[in-house]
Amino acid sequence: MHLDEYTRYDGMGLAELVRRKEVTPAELTQAALDAIARVNPKLNAVIDVREADAKNAVQQGLPQGPFTGVPFLIKDLALHAAGVPTDLGSRLTKGLMLPFDSFLMERFRRTGVVLLGRTNTPEFGNNATTEPVLHGPTRNPWDLGRSPGGSSGGSAAAVAAGIVPVAHGNDGGGSLRIPAALCGVFGLKPTRGRNSIGPNSGEAINGLGIEHVVTRSVRDSAAMLDATQGPAVGDPHYAPPPERPYLEEVRRGPGKLRIAISRKAASGVPVSPDSVAAVEDVAKLCASLGHDIVEAEPVYDNEALLEALVTVWSSSNAFLVQMLSTALGRTVGPDTLEASTWAAVEHGRALKATDLQAAFAVFNQVSRAVGAFHANHDLLLTPTTAGPPYLLGEMDSNKPRSAGEWYRFVFSLIPFTALYNVTGQPAMSVPLHWNAQDLPIGVQFVSRFADEATLFRLAGQLEEARPWSVRRPPVHAARDV
Repeated sequence: MHLDEYTRYDGMGLAELVRRKEVTPAELTQAALDAIARVNPKLNAVIDVREADAKNAVQQGLPQGPFTGVPFLIKDLALHAAGVPTDLGSRLTKGLMLPFDSFLMERFRRTGVVLLGRTNTPEFGNNATTEPVLHGPTRNPWDLGRSPGGSSGGSAAAVAAGIVPVAHGNDGGGSLRIPAALCGVFGLKPTRGRNSIGPNSGEAINGLGIEHVVTRSVRDSAAMLDATQGPAVGDPHYAPPPERPYLEEVRRGPGKLRIAISRKAASGVPVSPDSVAAVEDVAKLCASLGHDIVEAEPVYDNEALLEALVTVWSSSNAFLVQMLSTALGRTVGPDTLEASTWAAVEHGRALKATDLQAAFAVFNQVSRAVGAFHANHDLLLTPTTAGPPYLLGEMDSNKPRSAGEWYRFVFSLIPFTALYNVTGQPAMSVPLHWNAQDLPIGVQFVSRFADEATLFRLAGQLEEARPWSVRRPPVHAARDV
């Protein structure tokens, strides 16, 4: 299958070709391998190509599902596939391997995807760029000198460059939405509890971490969530089940929505004219589609929220590093951890149990305030990031600084996303705007708790009104590179 043809289809489109016997899973697998060979030397999005495993899975026969035969990549963080290493982007845990699939990986496999390999991630997902010391930087296919974002930057770059139409990612502070915004693809963070992260953990980062995929099309995201959503035995969080399949929602009109818009960051950090222009452009598009646009934003104590997030992320890092270093018998220190992670670990070790409880109290207060705001607004529209894709090296995680300094610096570039990891609400980044330099500037929509349906309805409407899949970055599998 020629790469120009392969990259014209989304995941469901490729699966339909397989069902009609117009192409075989083996041919799709080879096309994806060809795409990796063509663009990955420039991007470093894929860090582990499992060619033999993929071909063996195809030969043995794939489950019949919505994505049978579709090439698929998993992020090198949190998700476990039996017999596949999970480095977590860190020298400390390089080569970590488990003999079983996580619950979500089992559900991915049941969709019929062909696992091709792993994508790059920053160390333990602790950055909004993807430049780990272990595997080196992933580059943005729209501009090789810029970051694809993080922490699902490898997955977003792979999807944007046409390697695969769907790739796994996760989101503990924006890590699906940020790279989607900076790579010009679609990224939805589901409601807390929508996808299981078991069995090794009940929750990630004390409930902040959520699992899903980045995609080129809205329907692929919806169909994958239909296939993976629902609790597993022992899960601590529960998201009310959807009224109907999300794939059906994509095809349904959203009706007239009340959409609040906000252009400024609650922290007061500068927001670039590009990000402001993106919000205003998309607000006009929504108004032209019949939606009510109002100027409004939730009010909460942002300074207290920042302090609480530093506490929770640092304590989570300290526990994770302690658990893994003990299990692997490895030494923890500046030689095995990047400077920002080491700072977070040291800070986390110094925290008291009461500090963590105080942080959870802040999370509760903020969630109540934001929930009350959304009782009167169907959606909130914001920038996804404070500006266009940042330059590689700008978010250097190996530069010595305190945990508080590090996380506040990260927040200065991505001030809009982590709030909704705290509240647990679903949120999506939609690729509807490019700046004068032809760089993607994503916008974020947030809905009420457990209301992915409204997001998918609006996303389907926006995708039809302003299709984005026709836009290809300079580094793309179907281009000469």
